[in-house]
Amino acid sequence: MRFRGLRWALKAAVLLGAVLTTSHALAADCVPFAEAHHYLGRTQCVTGTIVHVKEGNNGVTFLDFCENYEICPFTVVVFESDLRRVGDVRQLTGRTIEIRGTVEEYDGRAEIILRHSQQLGDSAALVPALTKDEILAPSLPKDYDVERQGHYSAGKLKHPKKAKAAAKKKQGAPGSIEDPSQQ
Repeated sequence: MRFRGLRWALKAAVLLGAVLTTSHALAADCVPFAEAHHYLGRTQCVTGTIVHVKEGNNGVTFLDFCENYEICPFTVVVFESDLRRVGDVRQLTGRTIEIRGTVEEYDGRAEIILRHSQQLGDSAALVPALTKDEILAPSLPKDYDVERQGHYSAGKLKHPKKAKAAAKKKQGAPGSIEDPSQQ
């Protein structure tokens, strides 16, 4: 009986060592975001520090690795439909992450589309899940103040119009019943 427990412990140790070696090897093959364009069309681990997280058109979110996104050679894209699986990526601002995915080219720069949190590896622990309300609700501007009066109108109340009564047909002047030829 002791031998069986020892064999199980030895198998578990070997398996744990293999997992740790594999995860270390995966981290070792990460390339800096500036070199991602060399790996177009391949699945690659890319690492870098997120400088900005911003929302674009149609609910698309961008993780930018440079101050000026227009000249940055790499970006991470999260589509609105993937936000529930990915989580609140706004929490990644200022953090160094490793992301694994297919490096694609779009508008002359390399990008990885983030579709699920497992692509972030250990960085996924930094991303809290989003609720349905957080996904659907637009973010408020930083200077939003509920006390400040605005010019918003929810609409005007209009009472329903009364139904029109059926118009009575006008009849001409009453004519005589007498036959004019008999006179």
